[in-house]
Amino acid sequence: LPSMRTPTEMIVGLVLCPCGLLLTLTGTLAPSWRQVSLIPNQAMDVVWEQGIWDICSERQSTHERLCGQADELGYFEQVAVRVAQGLMPSSLVVTLVGLVVAALGVRCWQPEPRHLLAGVAGLVLLLSGLMSLVPSSWYTQELWTLPAPSGSTLTVGYSLVLSYLGSCLEILGGLALALSFHHCCKE
Repeated sequence: LPSMRTPTEMIVGLVLCPCGLLLTLTGTLAPSWRQVSLIPNQAMDVVWEQGIWDICSERQSTHERLCGQADELGYFEQVAVRVAQGLMPSSLVVTLVGLVVAALGVRCWQPEPRHLLAGVAGLVLLLSGLMSLVPSSWYTQELWTLPAPSGSTLTVGYSLVLSYLGSCLEILGGLALALSFHHCCKE
């Protein structure tokens, strides 16, 4: 008799991966991978938020924010930023493909889950998590060597943290779905 319960690893994978997708999407689009403060020749409360697509300047006292700042230091020409510009959107696309395959493999509208398809989806989602973890890690490694005004203070931005968390959730969700291969071996 087939069990009417969806396997736990499939549920875990289908919960973690969409959460990871949302975090990675936010981290990719939001312009705060790095914050530059105490910039010489600027007011003390001006902070630059540098992302992989945009640079914003915010005055902390008034919360006045102006994006689309000119890249005078060659920030966007750096290899770590270019790699992030390529891999982060690619990771989002691979995650969407993985979630579609997972939806076809997990029991949603069929009496039995397709374990092989769910396992393949897990591998695709694992790959997408690694694709977003690589640029996040590389950027973190290069954070203090990327161009910035001399004498300024550099800190990690929230977008980079969200990208890390999203990557980790996708990797864990992908591993959970990949456990579906265990059921294929039993059969």
